[in-house]
Amino acid sequence: MIELVAGVDEVGRGSLAGPVIASAVILKQEIFGLNDSKKLSKKKREILNQEIITNSYFSYGSASVEEIDDINILQASLLAMKRAILNLPIKPHRVLVDGAQKPDIDISVEAIVGGDSLIAEISAASIIAKVYRDDLMMKQDIIYPHYGFRQHKGYGTKMHIENIRSYGNCPIHRKTFKGTS
Repeated sequence: MIELVAGVDEVGRGSLAGPVIASAVILKQEIFGLNDSKKLSKKKREILNQEIITNSYFSYGSASVEEIDDINILQASLLAMKRAILNLPIKPHRVLVDGAQKPDIDISVEAIVGGDSLIAEISAASIIAKVYRDDLMMKQDIIYPHYGFRQHKGYGTKMHIENIRSYGNCPIHRKTFKGTS
């Protein structure tokens, strides 16, 4: 029997705005060029995103801005990961999660610091979660054009902070963000 291993990663944890998004990926075949999404160009991420979606079982999970503000960013990240795992179309035998913390779920889970650069399944999860969240934030840019979400995707760039000072928070800004996680 082949062991089904799911890789899980999240994006948006350090953002000032928008949800935290996690994805879970079970690869059906080897995919070349996988790495931590932050180490890849946008074009390479988009190419790999299509290849991952075509050649894996995958799912997403999210935690809303309201959930982040209610339970804190760490717990919201773990909740998004749990949702991604539970949303998979097939149940994995084992789950490998990027980072030092594990979601509370009734499956064998191992946390691997730096796993998004080391484990193909986690790299794949990192990539599709980033592409998904970036697309989501591009749509938010249409709704809230004053903030520049298209450029910074909600992260705390100088431009974003200046726009918050000028226009105040919008509904997708996290009220509890303090610059640490």
